[in-house]
Parts: sequence; C-alpha cells; structure tokens
Amino acid sequence: MSDAYAGRPILVGYDDSPGSQQALSWALDEARLRGLPVLVCHALHWPYALRPVAQDVLEQIEQVALGVVEDGVRRARGLAPDVDVRPLLGRGTPSAVLLEAARDAEMTVLGSRGQGGFDGLHVGSAAVQVPAHSVRPVVVVRPLVPPSGQEPRIVVGVDGSPPSLAALGFALDEATLRGATLTALCCWTPCGSSSWQDPLPFVDSQALRRGAEDRFNEVVSQLASKHPGVPVTTAFVTERPQRALIDSAKYATLLVLGNRGNESPTCLVLGPVTQTALLEAWCPVAVTSSSS
Repeated sequence: MSDAYAGRPILVGYDDSPGSQQALSWALDEARLRGLPVLVCHALHWPYALRPVAQDVLEQIEQVALGVVEDGVRRARGLAPDVDVRPLLGRGTPSAVLLEAARDAEMTVLGSRGQGGFDGLHVGSAAVQVPAHSVRPVVVVRPLVPPSGQEPRIVVGVDGSPPSLAALGFALDEATLRGATLTALCCWTPCGSSSWQDPLPFVDSQALRRGAEDRFNEVVSQLASKHPGVPVTTAFVTERPQRALIDSAKYATLLVLGNRGNESPTCLVLGPVTQTALLEAWCPVAVTSSSS
C-alpha cells in the first residue's frame, strides 16, 4: 500500500437501507485492518429541484437527512468503538456526492442498492455510476455473504489492461491485510471462437495461447513478489470471463476487477464483465481504475 494515502478515510455511502448497513459493517472491518477513519456519507437530494419549495419544507428535509447520517455514525460507533467515525452530509445526487468525496478517500464502500429504486432491482444507480467514474477503488457489498468458517480467499481478474493490473495490486494488498489466499484468473479467447471467428493467417494459435499464459504468470509473479506472505495461485482458462469469474468467486471474501478490460468497447466507462459481476457476484466486488 502506498504511503501517499496514509490517513485517508474509508468513505461509506449510508441511507439506512439494509444494503448501506452491510456496507457500513464492511467499511468498519476494512478501517480496522488499515488503521483508518471511516467517513459516513449521506446525500441530501431534493428530487424536484426545479419546483420552488418553501424554506420550512427544505429545513425539514435537511433535518431528516441529518438524522440519517447521525444514525449511521451512532450505528458505526456501536459496532466499532475503536474506529474513528466521522459524518458527512453532502448536497446533490448520491453518485455526485460520493464521487466528490471519494477524491480524498482511500476507497469508497457502497451497498448494492439503497432506498431508491424498485422491488426486484439488483443493483442501484450509485453502485454502477460510482465504480464507473471513481479514481479510487470502490467496493460494492453484495447481499449474499459467504458461510461462516470459510478461509479468507480473494479472486482477481487479470487481462493485462491497466485497470486489471491496478486490480491485482489492490487484491494483493487486501490479501496481505486479511491473511487471505489469492486466485488470479485470466480468460483466453481462442482463434476461431464465436467472439474471434477468423483465425489469423500464419499464426500458431496454440503458441499464441502459451505466450499469453506465460506473460500472465510472469506479471502475476512480479507483483506477488512484493507480497511474499500471500499464497497465490493462477488460473488461465478458456471460458467466458463473466461466468468464470463469478463461479470462481463463489463464497470468496472479495472479487476484484478493473473498471474495464481490454475488450470493453471504448464507449463504455464500465466494462460488461464488471457490470455482470456487480449484478451477479456472490461476494463483495471491488472495482479499480488505472488511476487507482
């Protein structure tokens, strides 16, 4: 971990929803491991901004919002009296408030969905927009948690892209903090497959695969050498990354991904593999960017 971020808080979005309560608990555990404070953040956002509103109504709304963030601070101090917990009430949409506060945070922690949305919604807008745009790592805590007694295990997707290398570094840091094992997984698409239909002329596809696998193992080994206490295994598989990563991370402590990979369309700020993980993963998902 870089000393440049020493002392930065763990930012957690809180709106008293079950998802935000899970996120708060996860953030407190992370803060204990890192010796950092926790910043409990709630966004005051009046949804009818273009309609004039009486001052007394606005004051009542602000009091309700203050009550939410104060409740989060009380809850956090009750769960972790040894952690320095601070309140933050921002004004604006949840995504905008969190992204602004995240610039000065070590990481941001969110529930997969908050009080908004509708029944059956798997992931809220903030849980997609914040990982897509944040320059710091974002952890989205999924409602499914591993059964007790499982050994800590972290899974990271690596495809050689800058965000995935940042993900590998973050995953190694987390494995060091948690005494966890690490599985680094890379998914290979062979020539002649449905997504790469035309074999390249004069190319030995098997040699190409071996070269990619060797390079993958080399990159993982180089970064892992800086964390000698972390048991690391690698998996180079011929599977769709969405399915392979989600299956590999079942009952894991954490799944770590870059915000977009090598094959993500340039128009997307959050790649399809990461989007699928945020919707379907069995465990918390950490998302990194190349700036993380």
